[in-house]
Amino acid sequence: MTDTRAVERSTVLRVAADPTADREIAYETARSTADAVPVVRTGPTGIDAVEPLVLATVDGRTAFHPDPDRSTVADVVAALEDGDLLSAEATAVVEHEPETGSLPAPERGPLSVGRRDVLGPCGWVNPLVPEDYDLVSTERDAGDVGGAGLLGRGRGDATANEDVGETWATVRETDGDPVVVVNANDADDRQRVDRTLLAAAPIAVLDGIAAIAEHVGAEDAVLFVDETDTDLHRHLTSAIDAAADALPVVPQLVAGPDEYRAGAPTAALEALEGNDRIEPRRQPPSPAVHGLYGRPTAVHSVRTVLQVRRLLTDETDGASTADETGRDPGTRLFTVTGDVASPATVELGSEDALETAREAVDLEGRFKMACVGGVLGGLTESLDVPATADALTAADLGTEGAIELLNDQRCAVATAGERARFAAAENSGRCVPGREGTKQLTELLRDVYDGSLESDAIRELGRVMSRTSNCRIGARAPRPVLTAMDAFEPEFRAHTDGRCPSGTCTENL
Repeated sequence: MTDTRAVERSTVLRVAADPTADREIAYETARSTADAVPVVRTGPTGIDAVEPLVLATVDGRTAFHPDPDRSTVADVVAALEDGDLLSAEATAVVEHEPETGSLPAPERGPLSVGRRDVLGPCGWVNPLVPEDYDLVSTERDAGDVGGAGLLGRGRGDATANEDVGETWATVRETDGDPVVVVNANDADDRQRVDRTLLAAAPIAVLDGIAAIAEHVGAEDAVLFVDETDTDLHRHLTSAIDAAADALPVVPQLVAGPDEYRAGAPTAALEALEGNDRIEPRRQPPSPAVHGLYGRPTAVHSVRTVLQVRRLLTDETDGASTADETGRDPGTRLFTVTGDVASPATVELGSEDALETAREAVDLEGRFKMACVGGVLGGLTESLDVPATADALTAADLGTEGAIELLNDQRCAVATAGERARFAAAENSGRCVPGREGTKQLTELLRDVYDGSLESDAIRELGRVMSRTSNCRIGARAPRPVLTAMDAFEPEFRAHTDGRCPSGTCTENL
């Protein structure tokens, strides 16, 4: 039998996996086998390596069965039918409060890494049933956390690394009908956090959007997603339909172009307005003053929305604790990817170092470096950096929510060059530093293979681009190159002599 109200049952079987992925065998086997036990398909946990994950629960005890075969699923169901857990076959058995709405993480393994404040519902609740969530927007709005110093998170957020409360105040005070835009269109596959949250806890996202909309006085909201992800569209449409009568404000789902540049906040507004040329707008004015169709607009990422919602709940479990600067309550979520067997989404507190995230994945080969912050993040040999915006910025790493682990088969020069070429191809072309600077940067890196390393010229070009580019692509394009030069200058020198220390470069950039 199937059941959509798992949290109300003392005995239940959950199957956690991305609902848009081809991982139906475990769920279908459980559903066809179970008689008296409810079977619930939840969303992904964030840890690809353990999915599909079968979670068998009896009276506050849950057994974990990652990626089981058909016979194991059948055995788990048979044990549940008798009121027992198949403990001997489980990788972990966790005791928890029977009514918990958060996945009870085991003490060991990838699911134990970091925290599960925002990730709590992921893999545990039915993504499409409002009653399985503790909705906050029906009683409270985001004004209750507006003065907490929460910083926006993610490339698609117009308040990235800035106080969201100040933006909300501007939106509220500006003439016009305000609107909330949640920008979840990110074509960089290195960052999967927002998509994971939309797949696993869409109604929590909708609840957070409603809380923000209520606070700024917006009757309209938009959830902007990638037009190519049709499975996610259907999933979100189902969530919106399910929540329509439960929430005070429900967003319109709008799909946009599968282009990296469209993920920038003001470029997303251009796409939403139907403009043929997708490029970031010159600022000021900010979107908070002149945003979607000229209306005052709060543009946020999914992560920011869920941090807001988390701070509005009564059970913050320390999530509201500010970092050492007294700012930015909450946690930070990262996709750990790169040369790993399976990517993972982890949640780190301000006291956690990025190094903690490595425990959630199996690295293929020996660690050499990491790129932190997406395709245009910073390259580093050390992840001994706190998971806060201030610490990441001070280390010249990105705050976009991606940790790309790269093994010793990777060449630092080639890695920097690939990202410079990406920026040259993907920048909007609107400003000279972005349009011409990215080309010059790529050419200067090609010269390394021809025996010339003009370090001073590269650094000066990087400074000019970072300070004067209109778009974030142009401003951040130098970061992979400059951080690679800082960490791996001997490799750059070796390439000028015609030698690649990693043995991977066989031709020029």
